[in-house]
Amino acid sequence: MKRKVTLKQIARELDVSISTVSKSLRNSPEISEDTRQKVQAFAKLYNYRPNNIALSLKNKRTKTIGIIIPEIVHHFFATVISGIEHVANENGYNVIVCLSDESFDKEVINMDMLASGSTDGFIMSLSKETQQKKDFHHIEEVINQGMPVVMFDRVTNEVLCDKVIIDDQLAAYEAVEFFINKGCKKIGLVTTVDYVSVGKLRTDGYINALKDHDMKVNEDMIVKIEDIDNCASKIEKLLEEQKPDAIFAVNELFAVTTIKLANKMGVKVPEDLSVIGFTDGIISKFSTPTISTISQNGIKMGGRAAKMLIERLEMEEEDELYKTELIETHLVERESTATL
Repeated sequence: MKRKVTLKQIARELDVSISTVSKSLRNSPEISEDTRQKVQAFAKLYNYRPNNIALSLKNKRTKTIGIIIPEIVHHFFATVISGIEHVANENGYNVIVCLSDESFDKEVINMDMLASGSTDGFIMSLSKETQQKKDFHHIEEVINQGMPVVMFDRVTNEVLCDKVIIDDQLAAYEAVEFFINKGCKKIGLVTTVDYVSVGKLRTDGYINALKDHDMKVNEDMIVKIEDIDNCASKIEKLLEEQKPDAIFAVNELFAVTTIKLANKMGVKVPEDLSVIGFTDGIISKFSTPTISTISQNGIKMGGRAAKMLIERLEMEEEDELYKTELIETHLVERESTATL
């Protein structure tokens, strides 16, 4: 069965803009007769039919934004939703939030359901399984159908769309450099498996910081967690066998688990072990001791993602120049890092 051709594919084949294709198919006098005939002939050859979703986008906006996030446990995702909702509401848009639960299938189902006329566009962070599979067809399809997508935090370079991220590698580098400047010699890392984009970038930042300060990278000091519910045994093994004097954890749940296990083993934080986490959520602020952390500024990230999506939804003509925006981070020092 011949795959259905899209406006974007016609534009690419004929080396013209999507707007030109759209206007040619509507016999717009703005387009030359020669170009109109070429576009219409190509569309007829490949049996092009206007997509119902694209038509509904042109004819009746829902004024609703679909948000798909991997989980709600992390405070970070809750703050991003808050930032999105604030900007969306200010501009007359509502939001619908769906959880993928780190599942590729659920991410596809959520996107398919929301794309059937419930929403105008998407803001999303990829599930672990989607990143592992490297299968982004569901996202590419809705973009080809005329629905804009903005990715945040967990993104992929394989999909052309707007993105809002932080410099994960630099943020991790600065956290590890902070430990080094404080005199720490045995710095451990508690991170995610490599196919999770942010975990891989933060791992790279950790490794680069050690190398740039002439410190050996010891693989036994790096713990990679796939399932957060079963992370304790791996962290406990790191503390028992390697006896680090500092640990950089790539999220606050890893950080608070590290501190809890250290206390159980009689390792004092921060006297014997300094800990830096990532996100700066409620756990970091109210843990005992309070946790030094990299602040991601989820509210700002969500607000920026919403602004980018709304700008694209309200453009008169489609623009295929996509932007990636960086949100700044900073280290918040608290009780879990020793003052030397």
